[in-house]
Amino acid sequence: MVKRIFVPTESYRDWQRLLAKPERHWKAGYSAMTLARAWEEPADNSFPPEVAAALRSSQASELTNLSLLLALPEYQVALPGGDRPSQTDVLAIARGDDGLVVIAVEGKVDEPFGPTVGEKHAERSQGVDERLQFLSDCLEIPEPIAESVRAYASHRIRTPGRRTVLCGRCCHARSLLQPIGQVV
Repeated sequence: MVKRIFVPTESYRDWQRLLAKPERHWKAGYSAMTLARAWEEPADNSFPPEVAAALRSSQASELTNLSLLLALPEYQVALPGGDRPSQTDVLAIARGDDGLVVIAVEGKVDEPFGPTVGEKHAERSQGVDERLQFLSDCLEIPEPIAESVRAYASHRIRTPGRRTVLCGRCCHARSLLQPIGQVV
């Protein structure tokens, strides 16, 4: 069962316990710790500079003058086809000129995105097929996800989108966004 009660953090170290595999993913120079530090660093509770720059560069009107209201690290949603909830690095809820915006943020630090969707399908896992079909249906994608797309990227593109849609509906957000970026 996915919990929906969140406790504020005191430092970036509080993020470690939220990881699916804390002992494996919590290392200096890797994405989990780097993202935690980036999000905890701004003294004014704003977006990390890299995320703010990505939002500004989109030039989308719904991303004008965003104020961060809430950032949920390692946000979880149960999806069919898996044995544990799916997680996005940060689910952010912001207020902009056009209303509420829900943003799913994923980050990588010199890490590969893994096998392609075609390679995952070759494993013949019912769970993979079920999850990809569910995500395609939920997001109203008319065609199957291309076999050449990296499975990790498709999962994270689609999954935060689904989580973003679910959270966005709950918050009555007018805009839903999912930037994916490279953490430096």
